[in-house]
This record gives sequence, C-alpha cells and structure tokens, in this order.
Amino acid sequence: MRQIFRILIPSQAISGLALTLAMLVSALPAQAQAPTLGEQLAAQYKLAKMGADSSGTSVVEEGTLLAVQKGGIVGTPYKSVTTRTATFQDGTVHASDVAHNATAQKVGKLFCGLKKCPTTPDAASDENATKFFKVGDKVYATKIDVHPDKDQVVMGIVACDTCNKTDPPTYNKANVVFQFAKGSLASTPASTIEDTIGQLFTISDNNSQDQGEQQQGQNQQQGQGQGQGGGGQQQQQQTETQTVQMGMTPDQVIGALGKPDQQFNIGPKQIFVYKTAGVKVTFFGGKVVDVQ
Repeated sequence: MRQIFRILIPSQAISGLALTLAMLVSALPAQAQAPTLGEQLAAQYKLAKMGADSSGTSVVEEGTLLAVQKGGIVGTPYKSVTTRTATFQDGTVHASDVAHNATAQKVGKLFCGLKKCPTTPDAASDENATKFFKVGDKVYATKIDVHPDKDQVVMGIVACDTCNKTDPPTYNKANVVFQFAKGSLASTPASTIEDTIGQLFTISDNNSQDQGEQQQGQNQQQGQGQGQGGGGQQQQQQTETQTVQMGMTPDQVIGALGKPDQQFNIGPKQIFVYKTAGVKVTFFGGKVVDVQ
C-alpha cells in the first residue's frame, strides 16, 4: 500500500516567496535596459562604413562627422597594412613613436614578398606615406572599443576626403587611445567621456565644409534685409532658430523647433516627432544623436 506524505508550508512563507520572486522578475527588465558605455558611445558617434570598388576606397555609409581640434595625430592611407596609433591623455596628443615606421617597412616588404608590388608605391597604399591630421580636418569614426581593464577608449578614425577636398583621395586612417586615470573608467559617466573625446574631436554639422559659402550667403541676406526694412533679417532669424545640430539637448531642440507633435521615451532614448515638418529627432543620454 502506497503512503502519501504531504508537506505543509505556512501561508506566510508562500506569500513571502511569491513576493521575492515578483521582485526579482520586475528587476530583470530594468537591468536589461541599462546601456553599456560602449552602446552609449556608439549612439553618440555613428560609425562610418568603408568599402572598395574598381574606383578605389570610398565611404559606403557616412557616420557622425567630426572636426579635429588638436594636431599630432599621424595617419596612413586606408589601403596600407598598418595603422598608426596616437594617445590622448590629460588634454595632450602623444603621437606614435618613430619605431612604427620600421615596423611598417618590414610588414610592407613581407607583403610584397607574397605579392608583386610596383616599383614606385602608390600614394594611396604606400606604408611610408604618413600625414598629420590638421586642426579643422573632418573625419569619421570607424570603431569605438572600450577597455575597462586598461581604462582606455579606443577610437578608429578615417579622413573625410570629400569634406577636406583631398585630391587624390587617400582616406588616411589612425587609431586614437583615450587614456583615463587608473581605475576610473568603470565609474566615469558617458557624458564625461564624451566631453573628453570632444576636446579632440567635436561633432561637426554635415554641411560644415560649406561654412564659408553659408556665411557669405547669410551676409547677402542680411544686406537685402536692411534694404527691405528688416524683412530679410526676420527670415534669417527664423531660419537660424530652426537649425538642429548633433549634441543638442531636448530643451535646445524645443527652442529651435517648438514642442514636438509626438514624444516617445524608451529607456535612455527619447524621440521627438514633428509631423508638419516631417522631422524625427532622436536623443540618447539627453543629446541629439540622429535627425531624420
């Protein structure tokens, strides 16, 4: 004859267990929504995608356009095998050492031993054809790697040759290591890291390469406004208030475009939709990261 044993559990214990499980389950979505530092930086700096066809190297998909603020970064043509690395620490650029040139030559010779190389290297692929990025040069980010164990954020960049009017284009590339104090990266907020990156690379308007032409056009509009009793000035002021740039806060966008027709808050991401203008502004971490 089988015997059935029953274990009686007090109702209070069952209620406590259920409450504990409910708290654990409710906490899971909040943890899943917390973005990593890499994700936050990737949202702030959209990466460019490079490609190559019969005409040579080109930018397949544009990313966030950046303007170089300090000299000292040495680049090599995008086709070259090696990539120079500079370090940015305490507001100063430390370029890669000269020994890298010898390494580049060795790698180049080894590569030529496997493949027939031209007698005179092409400027777009010559391992020794290094060039400094000048202040004001426009570049794209091609990668962002976070290394908490080394307190480093590594950003790969490539020149926007169409912006810089470089002919023939070489799309010079480089890596920049943003070095932070030992043990500080894990507790440093993304906004502070973005401010540090901003000391070297500021986010540039996609049309910033035409600033000279835009300034000339604005001066002409201002002159016309003075001749028309200020009507041109009012139109110019209206145009300026509608300018939205990368890195702006929600309040700045509202000041420029007014209150949005629709607003969506999805964790750290916020979206403003202006139906009349057909514009969608995306924020991440309280700053504009995309405008469509």
